[in-house]
Amino acid sequence: MAWKKASAELINLLEQSVVNYRCDRKVMFGSPTFFVNNNMFAGVHQDTIIIRLSEQDRQEIQSRYDEAAPFEPMEGHIMKEYIALPESLCHNAEILQEWLTRSYQYARSLPFKEPKRSKSKKKAS
Repeated sequence: MAWKKASAELINLLEQSVVNYRCDRKVMFGSPTFFVNNNMFAGVHQDTIIIRLSEQDRQEIQSRYDEAAPFEPMEGHIMKEYIALPESLCHNAEILQEWLTRSYQYARSLPFKEPKRSKSKKKAS
């Protein structure tokens, strides 16, 4: 399944919105994602900004904004704890900043996530 490439504008919007957070930047889904304590809290996927929220915050954002939806990178595969914010919500700076802050605080409250070890192939003797 080919993904639509995220726009430079949306990528720049997210990068500017997290500039004051102490976080790490990585690339996932071909776009930037941001981590705190090695836990992802925000990223760009196609034409959405994805954020990680507590159960209570997920319920609240979905009740306040019909456009906010569970993040489903592939049909039938919803990523637990993540909400996709369409561009219509992302371009409202107040809304975006409120939910990015909640996402950052939630991810920061989680225990440090140990990096996965890469599986090295054994050399044949």
